[in-house]
Amino acid sequence: MKANKFWKWKNQTETEERTLFLDGVISEVSWFDDDITPQMFKEELLSGSGNITVWINSPGGDCIAAAQIYNMLTDYAGNVTVKIDGIAASAASVIAMAGDSVQMSPVSMMMIHNPATIAMGDHNEMAKAIEMLNEVKESIMNAYAAKTGLSRAKLSRLMDEETWMNANKALQMGFCDMIMGRRTEEDEPDDEPDETPPDEPEEKPDKEEKEEEKTKANVRPLLFSRKKESDELVAKLTALADKPKGHSVDDVLERLETIKNFM
Repeated sequence: MKANKFWKWKNQTETEERTLFLDGVISEVSWFDDDITPQMFKEELLSGSGNITVWINSPGGDCIAAAQIYNMLTDYAGNVTVKIDGIAASAASVIAMAGDSVQMSPVSMMMIHNPATIAMGDHNEMAKAIEMLNEVKESIMNAYAAKTGLSRAKLSRLMDEETWMNANKALQMGFCDMIMGRRTEEDEPDDEPDETPPDEPEEKPDKEEKEEEKTKANVRPLLFSRKKESDELVAKLTALADKPKGHSVDDVLERLETIKNFM
């Protein structure tokens, strides 16, 4: 299988600071039976020994690839800093959890959800597919739980609800450690005048203003279209219709069991 590079290095072989960029879909071709791409990624990762900054801007992709990259980064001897400058959704959010420090841009997003697949066959095959998806979800929650400290029940609910988090929400819930560029209280100057002069009482917002602010706070940005994703998936499947069939559910379960032992 031809190697499918979705990553790019800067200062790849340095012994001090190295930079890795993960942009776009995490492996458009599955890593399941690909012996070339994972090995290439690992060789490039280990070609230097310096600390690594990983920039992520990805909507997600192949969960097997995400699991292996997560394992490679957590096993790396140097310090790994993850910086999310756009989006870390789905499988990309799993890779982000490998950072010793996870930082998000104030305008970036993170999304977690349940894994999905397409299955065909009788009720036995459907039952196997459900079992496989449950195991995938459990393995993903291992990474989230290790980073956030949240309970598995809480994480499961967040994944069920397809949770989108801006930087503030991700920081609050433990999915990231800091927001890039944010000043702390120690950085603030002490001689700035108060916003409201001492001799003038602070104006209190009226009822209408309160309701308007409440409405704004409850607005959720719509960044994900299930219909669009479904249409694109159907188009890809149609294009691959003449190619050899993929792996059975049993094969996937066996591979997941192997990966789980390293997470």
